[in-house]
Amino acid sequence: MLQSDNNVQGKKENIIPYIPDGDFYFTKGVEAFEKNKFDVAIKWLRKAIEAVPDNPLYQCQMSIVYTEIGAYHAANQLLNEVLQATAEQYTDCYYLLANNYAHLGLLSDAKKYAEMYLNKQEDGDFREDAEHLLDLMHSDKEEGNEWEFDEEDELIIYQDMVFHHLENKEWEKALGLLDEMMMLFPDLQLVRHDYTYALFFSGSPDEAIKMELDLLEEQPGSLHSHTNLALFYYETGRKAEYERHIKGLLNVYPIHEQQKLRIAVTLAATGKYEQAYMRFGKLAKQQVKNHLAYYKWYSISAYKLGRPSKALSLWEEGCRKHPVLADEEGPWKTS
Repeated sequence: MLQSDNNVQGKKENIIPYIPDGDFYFTKGVEAFEKNKFDVAIKWLRKAIEAVPDNPLYQCQMSIVYTEIGAYHAANQLLNEVLQATAEQYTDCYYLLANNYAHLGLLSDAKKYAEMYLNKQEDGDFREDAEHLLDLMHSDKEEGNEWEFDEEDELIIYQDMVFHHLENKEWEKALGLLDEMMMLFPDLQLVRHDYTYALFFSGSPDEAIKMELDLLEEQPGSLHSHTNLALFYYETGRKAEYERHIKGLLNVYPIHEQQKLRIAVTLAATGKYEQAYMRFGKLAKQQVKNHLAYYKWYSISAYKLGRPSKALSLWEEGCRKHPVLADEEGPWKTS
């Protein structure tokens, strides 16, 4: 027997819609993590954090996934945010930070955070792990050479944090750290070039160009000045100035992989896709795979040159290694 419209409408009104909550997304994320489906885990955990932004458990679990894929700087940023938000009450973060710093080779910081965890959590879940970590570092330590690299470690930490902010286009955060670095390490030229780069994209292009021109005057052969100025002039539509700087880069073939990558990215970002693709193909992938820009601009170059399968493969691999890349439009959507 067919139901009347009134009966159907009445039943519809009695249906209670199911709206997933943070715990639902979190559970799905943990299930994916346990199956080593890290990219899926990150997507679910992001939904959990969006649903309940102030739940430290969700953010700590996300940091663990980041650690598992080698994104230690992203993991540490989350952990520090949790500590700040919870007035340092979520003490598991100290062990997780110690573990990440150990992976980064920053042993003095790993030791510091492991000891902080043990001091705050005498019977914590990670007690044995923290003690084991300290034992490993103690056994690797040479006699008479105890933690002599604090200044070098500090520089590496700053560089790692700046690298993370620049990759994620967090310009103001990068500028704040770079300001500190210029005071602490005044002879480190790369810091000044990174500062002009962040300054340009934070909305001060004229000031950035002036500063970079001053740096170029100090060091006329600076690769970093030429790559920055080529990009700055391209972005501001000053074609003649752009051509002058990019022309010089086309004839430069550095020895170091990071410099090679910088040129390849600059070529791709300014529309020189064929030359960029050639440069990307000659890079030692193992040395540049931690750079989101490698996957992004190599993929875009491949797509622009009519190699969609290569572009898709690079983009998917890049999203697995750098989950934040998934938030950007793929190369097939670039103008």
